[in-house]
Amino acid sequence: MHKIRNFLLVVALIAGSCWVWFNGETVMDTIGSYVDNGEFLTLEARFTPEQIMEAHRNELIADASREYKNPSLKFYPYLLMEVKYTQADKNTREGVILWSMVDGEMVLNTDEWETTHGFEDAIRANASRTDFKIMNALARNRGSLSREQLQSVLGVDVETLNRWVDHVQQKQLVAQRENEVKLHFQNPKILVSPQTKINQWLVTKPYNHAQRIGKKYSRGQISRVAEAAFGHDFVVRDAKVVFLPVYSIDILNPDGSLHTSHWNALNGQRIKTKLLAHLS
Repeated sequence: MHKIRNFLLVVALIAGSCWVWFNGETVMDTIGSYVDNGEFLTLEARFTPEQIMEAHRNELIADASREYKNPSLKFYPYLLMEVKYTQADKNTREGVILWSMVDGEMVLNTDEWETTHGFEDAIRANASRTDFKIMNALARNRGSLSREQLQSVLGVDVETLNRWVDHVQQKQLVAQRENEVKLHFQNPKILVSPQTKINQWLVTKPYNHAQRIGKKYSRGQISRVAEAAFGHDFVVRDAKVVFLPVYSIDILNPDGSLHTSHWNALNGQRIKTKLLAHLS
């Protein structure tokens, strides 16, 4: 009995060690979110909830039977990466990328908060550089090519093309319809320059764990998909976590129900992107 107990203990220790080995980055991110203290970096809010509620009163309060409840503030994590990359003219550029650690998409500019669409799927599928060669080729051609056209664009033999396409199709990133290969997400936006246009300042806020939303995607996952998407010359020189302030504004309806909307504190605009699916 004693030997069996010791054997089970050894098995449990080995299993636990393997889990930490394969999930170490996520574990460290989780631990970091709890041991962090002092202050954290956030993009500076340009609007107050009162300004937003006043500016959008006609949209939010249809009549006198509805009323505002106290708004709340949450901070959503983004990875701010300092990068360098090569442009089409072979010149090296340096810049920054702001990438959501909640919805897995890259922010193209912070004024309109325009984002990509398709990178979250790539993160989930652990997309490789080869996968992105196919996806980028399709994106340059309205998302669809025949196999012969794709082979010509990529400059590979038929056997290599078949292997690449089968691999990326297994990850549900492309779909095949007879002889046609298509990107497998609606309204894709992945063929973008690896740089975010940022016009906002970073400021520090006192630590308050209750206000910070947890990460869904890790620093390593985002760095890997960016390196796969933007080619061999793309390098992440430095990265740090910053936060986006988001207001939740509740409207009390006559029947006692609440209608909640979410607002970007940087530009004062309602959040209508896929980030909404992750808000909680």
